[in-house]
Amino acid sequence: MSSDGAYSHHRIPVDVTPAGLERALWVLVALSLVGDIVTTFAGLHLGLAESNPIARSAIDGYGLAGMIALKAFAIGVGLACRPVLPEAYRPIVPAGLAIPWTIAVGINLYMISTVV
Repeated sequence: MSSDGAYSHHRIPVDVTPAGLERALWVLVALSLVGDIVTTFAGLHLGLAESNPIARSAIDGYGLAGMIALKAFAIGVGLACRPVLPEAYRPIVPAGLAIPWTIAVGINLYMISTVV
């Protein structure tokens, strides 16, 4: 079999470097972190419960400070692990933080919409 140009390669219209991607993902981390905290506490205020037992314990024991400390710990672990990765793979660190927090924001918004 020969390819004879049968496969086309699509490129996105901008050049994305690993450093640029990582920077964009860190912005998403910041936005998703704030969104998760805001929507979590809005949901708690409306009578919903935190489903993550570790976060629930931190919130029950220390309130907002506990939630911020938990998020700061997660970011700290990510930042501590980042230097051991080759530069091309470093965007995995903020992606690993941003993806679950962004999903949590979506879940929180859905749950809030069920009680409002």
